Amino acid sequence: MNFEYSQKSKNLQHKLSTFIEEHIIPIEEEFIAFQSDANNMWKRFPKMEMLKQKAKDAGLWNLFLPKDYGNLSSGLTNLEYAPLAEIMGKKIWISEIFNCSAPDTGNMEVLAKYGSEAQKNQWLTPLMNGEIRSAFLMTEPQVASSDATNIETSIVLEGDEYVINGRKWWSSGAMDPHCKVAIVMGKTDVNAHRHQQQSMVLVPMNTPGLKIVRPLSVLGYFDSPEGHAEIILDNVRVPKENLILGEGRGFEIAQGRLGPGRIHHCMRLVGMAQYALELMSQRTLERETFGKKFYEYSSIRHEIGKSQCEIEQARLLTLSAADKMDKAGNKEAKDIIAMIKIVAPNMAQKVVDRAMQILGGKGVGQDTYLPHYFAIARMLRLADGPDEVHMYQLGKSCIKKYGSNL
Repeated sequence: MNFEYSQKSKNLQHKLSTFIEEHIIPIEEEFIAFQSDANNMWKRFPKMEMLKQKAKDAGLWNLFLPKDYGNLSSGLTNLEYAPLAEIMGKKIWISEIFNCSAPDTGNMEVLAKYGSEAQKNQWLTPLMNGEIRSAFLMTEPQVASSDATNIETSIVLEGDEYVINGRKWWSSGAMDPHCKVAIVMGKTDVNAHRHQQQSMVLVPMNTPGLKIVRPLSVLGYFDSPEGHAEIILDNVRVPKENLILGEGRGFEIAQGRLGPGRIHHCMRLVGMAQYALELMSQRTLERETFGKKFYEYSSIRHEIGKSQCEIEQARLLTLSAADKMDKAGNKEAKDIIAMIKIVAPNMAQKVVDRAMQILGGKGVGQDTYLPHYFAIARMLRLADGPDEVHMYQLGKSCIKKYGSNL
């Protein structure tokens, strides 16, 4: 088990860090000011497209797609991509500049792995080019969506069209003005085996009957411009060719999508926690109380030391999961993916909380990313499966391994 980064990954890390320092940091305050203006809530930062073109020109584009996706991918392994996602995660809004942000990454992986040639031409190509954005509609307000078999949205074949009815929420990406298509999960056969009732279908956002009810905030953050939406699907009709892979394959697709998506979140969470560690370390050199610099207090040193330990533990577990995915495939890596999905959000939440405490008033205001990162880490203890579901399945797998009759 060797987690030494390849030379290719090291080169890209340097290139990515340099790009961020040269092109993004100088306009970061401008971006923050734009996002802070309520009038710009669902508008895109005017310089975003310019930055994306610069990233393309620099060869820092679509880094996320593993090398087993052929000519579509960047040729990186999951292990090689992990430190790049961490770097982007330190300033999480910049992932889109490199076409590496959720939910587009997961949707592109679905289309690359399961989509028909026509679906790839219509939707994957513009997504890979960064010309459009997308949404993922799975969670529903009426049921406990942590069990995906509970999903009630109906997808019924009528002639040459599928008719979709249901209500979704936490539909990530749906508020973005560039969002043009959604992947919708629903049921095509309620009488089939519980894991073969679900299907996934592509729905253009301008399809009649698709109505955005409201944007949803995460602990007060709307994550604009992509946001999270509550959506009604009222007799939405799409061609039957929009079904992905086939009827009853939705649960299979969801599992294929969520594995990489989960670890990508964890990679970025390590970056957020690293940002918090650097910020609180710097702060201890700048402030003093009762005649002593912050760094002189043993309690503060303990908090920083503990944070560094926890970040490195999560980083190594992330790399171990990435390595297992590369060598054995996502299915064989499901247990270690579950482990890091439990560990990383909890770790980031604790580290960010310590940074907020050490920074005091500055730590809870809008002058740093800390409050937003706290909200993201807390939300990611629910997204892509709550902690409890991962622990339940992981515990079952562990017991089975050591002699249970399960």
